[in-house]
Amino acid sequence: MSRATAVGLARGGAFTAAAVAFPFVFSAAWIVNIGVLTLMYAALATAWNLFSGYTGYISLGQAAFFGLGAYALAITFEHVGVGSGYNPFYALPLVGAGIALASVPIAWIALRTRHMTFAIVTLTLLFITQQLAFNLRSLTKGSTGLMLPIPHFPISSYDRPFYFAMLAILLLGLVLCWLVLRSKLGLMLFAIRADEEKARGLGVRVTSAKLVAWSLMAWLTAMVGGVWAYYLTFIYPESSIDPLVMIGAILMTFLGGRGTLWGPTVGALVLVPAQQYLITRLGASQFYLVAYAAVFMVVLLVLPRGILPSLRSALDAQRERQRIGRDPVVREKAPA
Repeated sequence: MSRATAVGLARGGAFTAAAVAFPFVFSAAWIVNIGVLTLMYAALATAWNLFSGYTGYISLGQAAFFGLGAYALAITFEHVGVGSGYNPFYALPLVGAGIALASVPIAWIALRTRHMTFAIVTLTLLFITQQLAFNLRSLTKGSTGLMLPIPHFPISSYDRPFYFAMLAILLLGLVLCWLVLRSKLGLMLFAIRADEEKARGLGVRVTSAKLVAWSLMAWLTAMVGGVWAYYLTFIYPESSIDPLVMIGAILMTFLGGRGTLWGPTVGALVLVPAQQYLITRLGASQFYLVAYAAVFMVVLLVLPRGILPSLRSALDAQRERQRIGRDPVVREKAPA
C-alpha cells in the first residue's frame, strides 16, 4: 500500500468516525437536523461532482433526479406498501437504480450537445420534470402533494436514522469517487474534460464513460431525494424539484474544489452551517441571503480555485521554498 493511499484511508476513517459520533455527542434535535442538511448537500454535491466535476459537462438538472427519487419513494409507499420504520431505507437502492436506468436514454440524447447547450438542455429537463409532477395528478396528486407515512421513531432521536441514511449515501458517493479516480474510467473522464476530441481520437469510449458517470450521479441523487421525502413526510412539486437545491450543491462543489474527492464535502461543511446560522440570526429580515452570498464570495476571492486546490497549491509552494532553502546547490543557482 502506497503512503498516499494509507493517508487517504486514514483521512476517510477519521471523517467516518467523527460523522458517526456527531449525533451522539451533539444530541439536540436542532443540531442533528443541521447535520442531516449538511450531509444531504454534501451527498448531492459529491454526486454532481462525480459527473460534472470529472467530465467538465455542467449539468443544471440534478434537482430533477432529486425530485424523482422523492416521488418514486412516495408512490412506492402508496401503491406497493413497503411499510414504515427502516423498510424504506432498504428500498432506496432499487428506487435509485430504476431512476438511473430510466435516465440513460435521456442522457444519451443530452450528451450529444456540449457546453452551454448541454447546460440548457439539462435545465429544461428540470422544468419538464416539475411540470410532470404538477400534471400527473393520478400519480403525484399535483399541487396538493403526496403524504408519506410518519416513521415511528422515538421522538428523542427522531432525526438520527435520517442522519445515518444521508451519511451512508455520502460515504457511498465518496467511495465511488475514490474508485473512479483510481480507475481507467477516471482517466477517461478527465481526458474528456481536458479535450474530448483528442480523447475520442485516442480511442477513449467517450459516450460510454459519460453515461456511466451520469448514471452514478442520478442513482446517488435519487436516493438522497428519497431520504429527504421520508424525512419531511410530505412532498409537492415546488419543494421536491427545487432549482435552489441544485444551485446549492453546485456552489458547494465549486467552493470546496471541483474535480476533487473531498472538495464537495468541505464546501457543504462550510456553507450549510453558515446558512443555518445566518437564517437564525437574520432570517426575519431576509438579509441572511446577502450575508450568505458574502461568505461564498469572500472564500472564492481568497481561494479562487476552491478551498482544497488552493490550499494544496499553497502547501506545494511552501514545500518547494523549504526544499530550495535546504539545498545549497539550488540556493546558489537561484537568482538574487
